[in-house]
Amino acid sequence: MKSDIQIARETPLRKIKDVAESIGIVREEVQNYGPYMAKIPIKLINEEKVKQSNLILVTAITPTKAGIGKTTVVIGLALGLNKIGKKAIVALREPSLGPVFGMKGGAAGGGYAQVLPMENINLHFTGDFHAITSAHNTISALLDNYIFRVQGTPEAIKTVLWKRVLDVNDRSLRAIVTGLGQGNGVPLEGGFDITAASELMAILCLAKDEDDLRRRIENILLGYKHNGEPFTVKDLGVAGAITVLMKDAIAPNLVQTTENTAAFVHGGPFANIAHGCNSVIATKMAMSYGDYVITEAGFGADLGAEKFFNIKCRKSGLRPKLTVVVVTAQGLKMHGGTPEKQIKEPDMTGLTKGLENLEKHLTNLAAFGQSVVVAFNKYHFDTVEEIETVRRFCEGKGVSFAVNEAFTDGGEGAIDLANAVVKAIEEKPSKNLTFTYEDDDSIEAKLTKIALNIYGARDVVLGEKAIKKLKLITGTPLAKMPVCIAKTQYSFSADPKEYGVVKNFRLKINDLVINQGSEFIVAIAGEMMRMPGLPADPQAKRIDIVNGEVEGLS
Repeated sequence: MKSDIQIARETPLRKIKDVAESIGIVREEVQNYGPYMAKIPIKLINEEKVKQSNLILVTAITPTKAGIGKTTVVIGLALGLNKIGKKAIVALREPSLGPVFGMKGGAAGGGYAQVLPMENINLHFTGDFHAITSAHNTISALLDNYIFRVQGTPEAIKTVLWKRVLDVNDRSLRAIVTGLGQGNGVPLEGGFDITAASELMAILCLAKDEDDLRRRIENILLGYKHNGEPFTVKDLGVAGAITVLMKDAIAPNLVQTTENTAAFVHGGPFANIAHGCNSVIATKMAMSYGDYVITEAGFGADLGAEKFFNIKCRKSGLRPKLTVVVVTAQGLKMHGGTPEKQIKEPDMTGLTKGLENLEKHLTNLAAFGQSVVVAFNKYHFDTVEEIETVRRFCEGKGVSFAVNEAFTDGGEGAIDLANAVVKAIEEKPSKNLTFTYEDDDSIEAKLTKIALNIYGARDVVLGEKAIKKLKLITGTPLAKMPVCIAKTQYSFSADPKEYGVVKNFRLKINDLVINQGSEFIVAIAGEMMRMPGLPADPQAKRIDIVNGEVEGLS
């Protein structure tokens, strides 16, 4: 089998203005970043067409460390829909350099279901991540300068909440001290998060336009003064400068699939440490030009889908017509007790027991009012018996089922899935979206409802840091914001080694991060870090330039 990068290089690309024109975007509006990538002006979003488009969310069971192939299914489904005569467009997140050079490698789909040009998309792309990193760290520099200038005055800052960011997995930067040395500022404890966890990334993905972007940037809470008053970017007086740094990043990026159909790729928050969805702007842009728009939410449905509904849909008014749940035999076997090193081998006992994980996700999605299609993402070593076992399970639950083979066969391999999706939307689209909690619920109540109803926990315990932050939140408008639980993607619990369906556990919240600009509260569960570390064998060791061509991104 050819590698992803070989397939990508062998795919003839259309000029991006031609791709744009094929979905109805006027060529003169296309802002080229080279011949095959472009930004599209926000003004082209048509809210009336958005209301008429069919939005499809793709989520998954709890994934293995190698993932579940969700992005490949998203792209494959779009290809399959176009094959059967539907006008389908993809809306995806941008890859982060952290996982690209760390554990995962590229994140632009796989095989014959990719977004292209994959090398550019996986690396610097149109510079959005760099813009967010620069804007975030500019706030840090300006804040440190302010602290240095006002020390010893009534305007002095007592508590700093703002860290720096970098789009690299670097555990050594999680906790640092800045300002050391005479004349170099005020010594402070600080640290770095990965850029995907930046509040500016969340703001980019939730803002509806440039004015809303600036409003949210102004509202970012940087810390508290000695008198207890909050200190924001607006107080720092630099919201205009930060908006300028992000003025190009806010426009969604247009690229194409391996079958030359349109795809919007924009924004990149992780679902285990942020809200895990591409930008609202890109989703609405795709819905302005596509009859069917397929998007994804990161990791399993307990993370990405929960946040897609409770945060993105709550804030944007978007409502999916259908949710697709991706399963793999490997994932099911891992959650059924098969040792990780053996999940590519036949084990019907492990697979059958692992169906409990799928069942829990289906139950959760039903509580959101979602109509569901299960997509079995097929690998070459999967057996007919494994596939039919999952099919019979789904049929017994009254859930539609289809096999996805887009990785090897492109759109042709996703026709069955496309037909199942169209039929489900026509015959039993999702009901009115039901949120897990209400805006007026307390922060503790919101956390408890997610933990008990989505994860299956017994109760929620707040650590000392979380209790202190909760006191700052309670009784203020912050208490009405949604919550975004930062939790391991490998388990329903906060323990990454607890596979299957974990029950009767306590979810410990160690800290609360106040994201006043993006308008949600991040709850840090267990030992979750917002700056990942590199694995023992990072993917960077396999990335190189050979004879002028990049290798190792897939």
